[in-house]
Amino acid sequence: MIKLEKKHIKIFSVLIALVFVGSVVALALSQSGTGIASAASSSVGVIDYRQVMSQHPDLQAANATMQQAVQDAQKDFETKSANMSEQEKNDYYQQTQQRLQQKQQDLIEPIQKKIEDAVKGVAEVKGLSVVLDKSSVVYGGQDITQDVVKKISK
Repeated sequence: MIKLEKKHIKIFSVLIALVFVGSVVALALSQSGTGIASAASSSVGVIDYRQVMSQHPDLQAANATMQQAVQDAQKDFETKSANMSEQEKNDYYQQTQQRLQQKQQDLIEPIQKKIEDAVKGVAEVKGLSVVLDKSSVVYGGQDITQDVVKKISK
């Protein structure tokens, strides 16, 4: 009954990337001081966050753990919901979904933190004051994707 497909994981990854981009932009704007004048003289980096996330060494283990949690939750649901009314099944299903979402968040957060730290480290070394997701940039910016991939792979 509860099944996380690759499509759902991809959607969740895109949402995470968007939150990351939003927080990076907010951080950059809050620390830019004079706004546009400061941004015009700053260096901007771009990163393909999805690529970095997919190449993170811990992602495969997190996905395997999540798949096992989904299977366990499905078995648990089938066992416990056998004698429940439709409303009780519905409520229990919602609770199970929330637990799985929390589990996925708990598994992804440390990976995101490591990626953010790697992005920050690469940006500091290269003298970049802003790093944006590549999908948000139409033109320009220094691509640091491979540098970040190398840093997280160490």
